[in-house]
Amino acid sequence: MNADEVIQAFRDAGALLEGHFIYTSGRHGRHFLQAARVMQYPKYTEAFGRALAANFQDAKIDLVVGPATGGITLAYETARHLNCRAAYTEKDGESGMALKRGFALKPGERVLVVEDIITTGGSVAKSVAHLRERGADVAGISVLIDRSGGKVTFDCPYKPLAMLTLESWHEDALPEDLNNTQPLDPDDFMAK
Repeated sequence: MNADEVIQAFRDAGALLEGHFIYTSGRHGRHFLQAARVMQYPKYTEAFGRALAANFQDAKIDLVVGPATGGITLAYETARHLNCRAAYTEKDGESGMALKRGFALKPGERVLVVEDIITTGGSVAKSVAHLRERGADVAGISVLIDRSGGKVTFDCPYKPLAMLTLESWHEDALPEDLNNTQPLDPDDFMAK
């Protein structure tokens, strides 16, 4: 699955939204990636997992971990293609991500971290830090779409399937079309 096919899957599933949105950062933009909308279709999730796994097929992965919630299904599907276990990290306190729920991790296990969308890389970085604290060998990171514009980097192999730069503006510098429309909540936005 190449980058164009990943983006097309988001379009086909109504997961690349257009309108006026306020991002978590507080900036405004015309597009929003709603990965849950594409992940509801097993045909896309299976193809994504196969593509993420293909990038690390020879890395001898023992465990695939996805940050909750966007990485949970991807971790499972990627692990299925790598014939290994899957787990997920979830929020732990104010600033961390951790394996909970009794997920085992032996020192030296080779771990692949997968995520749906990366903007700042925060959840992935916190997950990697936790995994390393527990003795994991983080073999790499892969995501469906890196929308950071190439700004996010990691200290291990990082292989996004697609890169997508989405313009954003501070509230004081909005283009006229966004300044004249009310922002939409992506959770309430109904895809066409």
